[in-house]
Amino acid sequence: MATVSDKLKLIFGLKIKQLRLEKGLSLSDLARKINFSISYLNEIEKGKKYPKADKIFQLSYALDVDYDSLVSLKMNKHLEPIAELLDSDILTQLPLEIFGIEPTDFLDLMSSAPTKLSAFISTVSEISRHLDFNIQKFYLAVMRSYQEMYDNYFPDIEADAMRFLAEFQAEIQYAEPYISGKFLEKILIEKYGYSIENYDQNTYPSLMSLRSVYIPEQNKLLINQGLSPEQRAFTMGRELGYQFMNIKNRPLMSSAFEASSFELVFNNFKASYFAGALLINRQLLINDLEVLFAQSSWQDQFFQKIMAKFNTTPERFLLRMTHVLPSHFGIQQLFFLRFNQIEGIDFFAIEKEMHLARQHSPHGTALREHYCRRWSAVSILKELEQTQNKAEKENKILVKTQISSYLDTNNKYFLISVAKPSPPVSGRNSSVNLGLVIDESLRKKLKFLDNDTIIQKEVNHTCERCRLDNCQDRAAKPRIWEDNQHQKDLKNTLLSLGIKV
Repeated sequence: MATVSDKLKLIFGLKIKQLRLEKGLSLSDLARKINFSISYLNEIEKGKKYPKADKIFQLSYALDVDYDSLVSLKMNKHLEPIAELLDSDILTQLPLEIFGIEPTDFLDLMSSAPTKLSAFISTVSEISRHLDFNIQKFYLAVMRSYQEMYDNYFPDIEADAMRFLAEFQAEIQYAEPYISGKFLEKILIEKYGYSIENYDQNTYPSLMSLRSVYIPEQNKLLINQGLSPEQRAFTMGRELGYQFMNIKNRPLMSSAFEASSFELVFNNFKASYFAGALLINRQLLINDLEVLFAQSSWQDQFFQKIMAKFNTTPERFLLRMTHVLPSHFGIQQLFFLRFNQIEGIDFFAIEKEMHLARQHSPHGTALREHYCRRWSAVSILKELEQTQNKAEKENKILVKTQISSYLDTNNKYFLISVAKPSPPVSGRNSSVNLGLVIDESLRKKLKFLDNDTIIQKEVNHTCERCRLDNCQDRAAKPRIWEDNQHQKDLKNTLLSLGIKV
């Protein structure tokens, strides 16, 4: 975002403004004192201009500070958090322009209230450290915000996928309504000169937690032998996304830990979206969903039949639904969650989330609270584990629906949950979940919503925050709710005694 020159100008301008304010001088007072125009001095303080040496001497004399400290990059303790921010990679790696923010806008913001902004940055940094919110998590949070801002629908990538299909239309020969992974692999090899090599525990044991690794020097793609056919097809589609959309700066591993810059996260998202658009034809999906929504009752098998028509994973299928529901059906109040669970451990973690319904709970938390066991997102994982204990787990997929009503709020959601083992990591299960806010508009579009075959439950965010009595699924005591209740009781007692709090 900001160049080295921008940073030098900004630091100098921040110092001038801070010193001027400390001496109680207005902009016009200082300008008159050193015979500068007010507009020129204002541009200096905003980091847009850097004066010549003779003018810096004038400023140092008027502000009673030596020349060297004024031109030094070192800042006082009040501005240190801003200095750290300027020295970090965030400003150069975040493409603020995708949010409509110009670099000059950001610099103006920093220079307009430097001390307050510095205190704010320091506070956010402290909270981030407390919650173990690292830079990779920050990039992913920014990416989610970007998706939510555009209702997770990107016509330009949809158009790229259509251009790909048109270009290779003569070569696409299949009877089913999906493109096979073998066809995508063939295009990578013949069109883009890839060599593709499978690996396993014997060849690259340390890579078994990854799905794929790309070696640019050899134009070689290493593929984990343990992937399902659907995962393999998606991997091929994503590689084609990088190539067809001419994306140069790309992650080399299929793993979030490589997110060393926002550009890598952003480009991975674009290529993944492209793969989903290839594997799940938009119009065919819309046709199937229209039939599904017109049903008078929900049937798990019917939903699984639709999902099985496309050569893709349940996660990619539900994410593809988040592309078409807002853009075609006008269903914009929705969320997506992925939970992971290690077999035999009664702990569930949100690994991916997106909230087009801004008010939705739950959100992922770094705190080790116990998510509500009454959600279908969690209970379906426990059911999957039970089937696995009966040796029935080979690629077993479960589907479950639920209408969730949140305690103490009017929020109500229709939730579709799909659970399955999560290769290539052995012993890990995942549930992917699509939730739709229930209102009159949704009831008109989903004819089965009022059918009494759908399970309805009262739920909450976490056990620790839930007041529900006699909950048979509770995994922890409601300590946070009890603490909050104690504070309310204390406040009410003090007010009854005439003490304002």
